[in-house]
Amino acid sequence: MIRHDYSRVEPKRRAYIDPKKRQFAKAEFAQQNYEHRLNFYTLPPTAEITLEEFETWAINRLKVLSELEACSFRNRSQEETAEYMTSILNKYLPLRSNSSRGANLQEERKRDHYSHFILRLAFSSTEDLRRRFSHLETILFRLRFREDDPRERQDFVRTLDLEWEEVGEDEKRELRGQMLAAIGSKKGEEQDWFKVDWERVPELVSQRKVLLKRGMAYVPAREQTSLVVAEFTKRLDEQLELTARALPRLDEDDRLAPILAHLSQSFTAPEAAYSSSDANIDGLSAINAGAIDTLSQNFPLCMQNLHMTLRANSHLKHYGRLQYTLFLKGIGLSLEECIIFWRRSFKLMTDDKFHKEYKYNIRHSYGDVGGDANRRGRGYTPYSCQKILTEALPGPGQTHGCPYRTFTVENLTGLLQRVGVQDRETLQGVREDVKKQRYHVACNRVFESVHKKEIKKVKDEGSWSATDLDTIVHPNTYFKRSWLLKHLGEGNAGIVGGDKMEE
Repeated sequence: MIRHDYSRVEPKRRAYIDPKKRQFAKAEFAQQNYEHRLNFYTLPPTAEITLEEFETWAINRLKVLSELEACSFRNRSQEETAEYMTSILNKYLPLRSNSSRGANLQEERKRDHYSHFILRLAFSSTEDLRRRFSHLETILFRLRFREDDPRERQDFVRTLDLEWEEVGEDEKRELRGQMLAAIGSKKGEEQDWFKVDWERVPELVSQRKVLLKRGMAYVPAREQTSLVVAEFTKRLDEQLELTARALPRLDEDDRLAPILAHLSQSFTAPEAAYSSSDANIDGLSAINAGAIDTLSQNFPLCMQNLHMTLRANSHLKHYGRLQYTLFLKGIGLSLEECIIFWRRSFKLMTDDKFHKEYKYNIRHSYGDVGGDANRRGRGYTPYSCQKILTEALPGPGQTHGCPYRTFTVENLTGLLQRVGVQDRETLQGVREDVKKQRYHVACNRVFESVHKKEIKKVKDEGSWSATDLDTIVHPNTYFKRSWLLKHLGEGNAGIVGGDKMEE
């Protein structure tokens, strides 16, 4: 799948290749033609792609799967999920039908095909990852199957060779009464029926939408979706087991292993790239050191915890300072104002001690001093949720990290109540999320509770799309979205917070 350097073939071996045979030989790596929008991902892709495409396509699909998982955690219905995911799919993983006559259909399907197999490699290493991947891919397939063009969908189903046995007229007459009772309809005799082993349609069995007889499930044609989706899951689970066995051989390619490891880590909370443009917030002009106390009301819990600890102790240890400094840099605080902020915050120490022991690290974070990357003025980028969640846990006296991960349930509840989260249902939901290690989901739950009125307003007005309200996976995204929601309809706010700070 990845482009290799074939020039490394031994010269002696190359010499024995007949030029005539080479000229008419069939290409070993060929582009595939995708006749259908839907895909059971039975055959792995074989054409060449670059490492950049390998990683980018996988990250985009991971974003889609993460949003689907968030919808599942929030118990959204199929209709609500479909509506929410429309713009997200169009942005990260578009996949149009043949009837759309789009110019890029083959390219879209190629990206879908490759990204599925890349993530299959990344998430085959453990049973938990395989189970989650299969569950989310099934949700995605069901969503696409339901929304596909009916004629194209049936053409696709015919290619699957699903080995359904159609119920004959004699058997339908024999079981007519039981079939009608099973589906609660008087139109049962007018439908086509199929019979399959009952273990292949557990969802329909649990919902009592089929007739069970002699170990077979009699399924009305209207439930075809469940039959196809169940077969998709069955085949994918089998293929994931085979992939897991083949994983050790991938260690030979040291280019893929780090990427796959990074992708599997991102299943905890998807990685989110940070751009300097994220600091440009409509209505919020230059931020100075005196603004931080006011703006902290819009910070995520990790940064609120650091800010409150700093105010209480007039000090933070190294990793807490680094995490907080980069966050402040990300919201638009300049280097000069950041130095002022930390100097005023460390009010119990002398100027000489601050300049000797702390000022350099602040400048280094901004890229004002340090190595080659810093000399180019970039410095370090603000930490994403994925970065924070995968770092080592804080030691005694340290306050960095994600409180949803590092705090006990009792202390976390107390901290949330301290910052204004009083809703019992929200607090209970957070406790359940933390118990299941869904830390970024807990954070998003709190965000939605705190901004409930504003979110409802922008949804009702249609002024924000689903992608404007997608799952937050970066502290700076949390701040930006929170500030914008809390200042809806306001003009330019100027320099927020003034120049004064508590001394």
